[in-house]
Amino acid sequence: MAGNSQRRGRRLTPKAGAPKGSGGKGRDALAGRGKTLPADERPWHKAYSGTEKLPQRTAWKQEKERRAAADEGRAPKIGQPGTKDTTWGKGGGRGAAGGGGRGAAGRGGKPTGRTGPRVAPGRKSNPSRDAPELLVGRNPVVESLRAGVPATALYTAQGIDIDDRVNEIVRTAADRGIAILEISRAELDRMTGGVLHQGVGLQVPPFAYQPFEDMVAAAVEQPAPLLVALDGVTDPRNLGAVIRSAAAFGAQGVFVPERRAAGITATAWRTSAGAAARVPVAQVTNLTRSLKACRDAGFMVVGLDADGETDLFDLEAAVGPLVVVVGSEGRGLSRLVGETCDLTVRIPMVSEVESLNASVAAAVTLAEVARRRSVAG
Repeated sequence: MAGNSQRRGRRLTPKAGAPKGSGGKGRDALAGRGKTLPADERPWHKAYSGTEKLPQRTAWKQEKERRAAADEGRAPKIGQPGTKDTTWGKGGGRGAAGGGGRGAAGRGGKPTGRTGPRVAPGRKSNPSRDAPELLVGRNPVVESLRAGVPATALYTAQGIDIDDRVNEIVRTAADRGIAILEISRAELDRMTGGVLHQGVGLQVPPFAYQPFEDMVAAAVEQPAPLLVALDGVTDPRNLGAVIRSAAAFGAQGVFVPERRAAGITATAWRTSAGAAARVPVAQVTNLTRSLKACRDAGFMVVGLDADGETDLFDLEAAVGPLVVVVGSEGRGLSRLVGETCDLTVRIPMVSEVESLNASVAAAVTLAEVARRRSVAG
C-alpha cells in the first residue's frame, strides 16, 4: 500500500502539546498606559515647560535648539521651563492646572501621596463612525432635547445636584420615551473619557445619510431643483447652520465629502434646530465626481468665491436647476472643485470686510436664489 499511514507504531497524536497560556501574568502588559501628555508636560521633550526639575538631557536639547535657531535666524522651538505647573496640586483643590477637582487629595480630602508630573487619566478611545455619540454637559443636553435631536438614552450620575436644567432634561426625555439610566459617576467618567459632563450624558445614534443618487433623483422631480454642496467645511456648527438655511429657502438636499469634512453630529443637529430631520443629507466619496454627476443630471454648478467672475445679484442661472457649492472656512473652494464649477460667484461686500463665514455666505446666496425664483415664478 502506498504511504505509511497504516504502519505499525504510527503516531496518533500531534507532537506539539496543548498550547499553554501565561496564567494572566502578561495581563499588565496589555493594559493601556493612558493618554499621551502634551509636549510641554513631557520632561524629556524640548518643549517642556513644567515646574519639575529640568532633566539634564532636556536642557541639552533646548540649548541645541537655541543654537540652531540663532544660526538660521528664527525663533527657537522650545518650552519655557517653570511656566506651567505640571505637578499634583496641594491640598484638596484643583491644583494650578485646574483639572480633575481633586489635586493631591482623593475622595474625602485624604491625600493620595502622588508627587511628580501629573498623569492624564485613561486613554479615550476614538469612537467608530458608526458608534453612538455621547453628548455631555447640562446646557448642550437640554438644548439638544429642545431641538428634537434623536436620542436613545439619557445617562444621569447618582447623587447629581438637581437644578432647573436637570429637571427639564429628565422631563423632556421621559415625555419623548427616551430611556433614562442612573449610573455611578465613575461609570459616567469612564464613558466620557474624563470629559467634564456635569452629571448628564445623552446618547445620540449615528445619523442615517441619504444615498446621493436618490437625493439627486428626488430633487430633479421638483419644479425648482436646488442642492447645496459643502467643500471641506469642518465645523459641525457651520454644517448645521447651512442645513437650516437650506430648509428655510427650499433646497432639496445637502451633500458633503466623507473625509476631511464635518458630519452630522449632535452639535450639527442642535445648530440645525431640527432641520436635519427634514432636509436629506448625503455623504459622497468624491465631491468632484458628484458635482459632475449633478451636471449630467441637468444642474448648473455654482461655487462661492470671493474672487468669483459673477456678482451674486447678476446670477441669471438662479431660476434653473442649481447646485450651490460652499467652500471651507479658511481656504474656500479647493482647486479641483473650483475647476468643476460652471460658474464662480462672489457676494458683493464693502472693502473693509474681507469675507463671510461659510454658513452666512450660504444663507445669503440661498436667500437671493429664493428671491429670484419668487420673482420669476
